[in-house]
Amino acid sequence: MTKQPVAVTPGEAQNASSVDAFLKKVNQLQPARRAAGGKGRLVFAMDATMSRQPTWDRALSIQSEMFNAAGAAGSLEVQLVYFRGFRECRASRWVQDAASLANAMTKVDCRGGNTQIARVLSHAMAENKTALVSAVVFVGDAMEENVDELCELAGRAGMLGIPFFMFQEGSEAAATRAFKEIARLTRGAHFHLDQTSASILKELLAAAAAYASGGRKALERQVLQGRRGCLAVKAVASLS
Repeated sequence: MTKQPVAVTPGEAQNASSVDAFLKKVNQLQPARRAAGGKGRLVFAMDATMSRQPTWDRALSIQSEMFNAAGAAGSLEVQLVYFRGFRECRASRWVQDAASLANAMTKVDCRGGNTQIARVLSHAMAENKTALVSAVVFVGDAMEENVDELCELAGRAGMLGIPFFMFQEGSEAAATRAFKEIARLTRGAHFHLDQTSASILKELLAAAAAYASGGRKALERQVLQGRRGCLAVKAVASLS
């Protein structure tokens, strides 16, 4: 039987290329640091201002993928950090299962307010003093702060070895510049999510968790497993 070509839209091909570039960047990072006892610690930070409600709901439904990806690689602790409203920035306790994190997220509703990314950066560094933070995942769509102050904090976080994985939704120019620079200064990675690529956030979160819990080998295993249903597979299949 003649093999039929797999249809790949321009948007899918672009997403596949972007995912591969992101994963390549993560794979080039220094080995993830672990806290005492060999546990990886991941800060899952989110903008919970009013414009974030759709993303918050989606993240709630897929955050378990982070634990699934980390399970085979090693133990992982995750802390939810969010900001919203008037100067409200909160952090959950450290948890080791998807149910506990989901429970914390379901208690949060999005409220209007300005971004507080500086407080996320400062919080990660403060937590790092207690026990090493392996990585920080941040999901947001805006930046309403002094970018130079953010870069100064990001530089300090980078010196401490805390990579930030900056996932951006929307196309705000100020956010793009700031997120890219935070990722660069912390030796992390930036990924731009649009309406067609938001569905692959699951895979990217799983990759970040795999890196935090088990380093490069765990990331490579996760990539091989995730590729089976990924857009990149469709793109390659169409060319073979």
